[in-house]
Amino acid sequence: MPDRTLAAAGLILVYAVIIGFTDNYVRVIAAEAGLWQFHATRSVMAMVILGAVAVPFGLRLRPVSVKAVAARSAIHGLAMLIYFGALAFLPVAQVAAGLFTAPIFVLLISRFVYGEAIGPVRIIAVAVGFVGVILVLGPSAMAGASVAAVLPVAAGALYAMGNIATRRWCGQERAEVLLAGFFVALGILGVIGLAVLHLAPVAVPEGAAGFVQRGAVVPSGAFWFWTFVQAAGSLLGVGLMIRAYQIASASRVAVFEYVILPASAFWGWVIWSETLTPLAVLGMGLITLAGVMIAVRARAET
Repeated sequence: MPDRTLAAAGLILVYAVIIGFTDNYVRVIAAEAGLWQFHATRSVMAMVILGAVAVPFGLRLRPVSVKAVAARSAIHGLAMLIYFGALAFLPVAQVAAGLFTAPIFVLLISRFVYGEAIGPVRIIAVAVGFVGVILVLGPSAMAGASVAAVLPVAAGALYAMGNIATRRWCGQERAEVLLAGFFVALGILGVIGLAVLHLAPVAVPEGAAGFVQRGAVVPSGAFWFWTFVQAAGSLLGVGLMIRAYQIASASRVAVFEYVILPASAFWGWVIWSETLTPLAVLGMGLITLAGVMIAVRARAET
């Protein structure tokens, strides 16, 4: 299957703009509800929406390989579980920096597990993009190294494995099948988390600080509205991301995913009037450069 790298880059760009917008409102959800209730509720909403549009849009939700789809969904779900769980005791910048090691793991797995030829341009692009990520996140991303700090890196490794599996294991699957599997996995994890917190409740800080520790609550209309926006936006955005990994090499597409940080920062500025430091602006420039390097190289090869 030939790589369609430029098309994949366009899909990832739209995905980043959508996810950057919806994720900026997670803080509104976190102020009153918990991570587990959010995942469970969002997954139910997403599956209802997917079911409603399946017939008019001609979507087919039957997988070619149940085992492959289940395995990929479990890997991605576990990655997100570790990522959000680490937010309970690590700074957000440090956790995000750990997750964004994923392109490095994609490169290593593609080369040493699957024997994919990785040229110097891709290697340099990954390095340049990761430096850009660190600059965007700031000095706190590299501070406080500990055993616990390994967890976000583990999430990055699992996320990389799931992205590689999208094409390697599930290349014949329709995007909507993988999308459904992703939300089912997160929904199951959400229900498990709610059950554990019900049986063994813990002290919950007020507001967004208690996002991970909070069990089931009776939420307000704001929770339902923004969770629905999250469900609809994630369906479209993650669907585009999945398709991107199906039509191009994971080691190329992973670099484009760095654009999520600038997209999130843009919406943070538009919605919350959050400003960026000059260092962060430089980092965004490096992230853009990494994507351009991959895209130009892909066009030259074509």
